[in-house]
Amino acid sequence: MKHSIDHKLAESLDKAPDADAKVELLFDYMLAKGNSRYDEAVTQLEHGLQAACLARHAHAPPSEITAALLHDIGHLLVDEFEGTDDFLYDDLGHELIGADYLEPYFPSEVIEPIRLHVPAKRYLCTVDADYFDRLSTASQRSFELQGGKLSEEDKAAMDACPHLQAALRLRRWDDLAKTADLEVPEINSYRGAVRQSLS
Repeated sequence: MKHSIDHKLAESLDKAPDADAKVELLFDYMLAKGNSRYDEAVTQLEHGLQAACLARHAHAPPSEITAALLHDIGHLLVDEFEGTDDFLYDDLGHELIGADYLEPYFPSEVIEPIRLHVPAKRYLCTVDADYFDRLSTASQRSFELQGGKLSEEDKAAMDACPHLQAALRLRRWDDLAKTADLEVPEINSYRGAVRQSLS
């Protein structure tokens, strides 16, 4: 399966005159692309908004709220779920796509939790025997595609990562952000956090 990455957003971000314009472009993109679904009870946009809401309720810093809101943008950048089910059989590395794409615009406090939110799932399933059972059906299905439990070497590397705890927090918000018809603040309520988090 081959997917091309949508570069139009980056081209627009590169030309944006200021931080407010960048936030506007990011939010417009999520609103335009975020109605696609995985096999969860929520759209991609609803999932991001629920994750950001959980981060806000946890009194997380703006960088972690921003990471929660944008953590799955890699799915949108490759239209991963548009009209196909082949994503169920191949891992495209959406966390890497999203992190690499956003890296020119955000500091490591935003980028690394995004980059690590899939390894964080693998980490939690490795250190907590019950964590897998609490995952959604889609997350359980993708777990093996994404590599399954970590090796001792990979776990040690995660343990040494300075962004591990932020990534684990994001992972837990990610796993909880899948409630159908949940009322949460709309995307514009996160303008301040995202603007503050831009590089």
